Amino acid sequence: MVDRLFEDIFQVLRLNPDGKKFDKVSRVEAKSETCEMFMHLDVNSKVYPIKEGQKFSMALTSTLNLDGTPDTGYFTPVLVDRLLRANRKTLADEYEYVMQGKLYKISEGSKRDPKAEVNASFGGLLMMLKGESSQFKNFELDQRLFLLIRRL
Repeated sequence: MVDRLFEDIFQVLRLNPDGKKFDKVSRVEAKSETCEMFMHLDVNSKVYPIKEGQKFSMALTSTLNLDGTPDTGYFTPVLVDRLLRANRKTLADEYEYVMQGKLYKISEGSKRDPKAEVNASFGGLLMMLKGESSQFKNFELDQRLFLLIRRL
């Protein structure tokens, strides 16, 4: 069973709050329903268009393997061939948009702002997730992550 590092339902509050910077990228500003998290997320808007007010499920995991085995991080044609022949399902099959990246910053809260924050980069598309520090106990610096999204 895949252990999700974080999972919640988000609602898009605004798109591109600081203005549109790139033609094919939108910055999503969203708030989660259950954990009261705030997120900025860059999304390839050509591949996965998203609108204000829309709700989506978002999960962060360290592997896509349904049995929870670690991801090797290597792409090999032999592995792909084996997967295709075995018709093996992954967690990605349950979502519409998947990105692979790395956690590059973890910030603890301060007296002025007690919320903790994690930052990840998915090939240059950035994510900032802010909320209660207890939500980030399973995160580690330089951790490889998969971000998975599906509309609700």
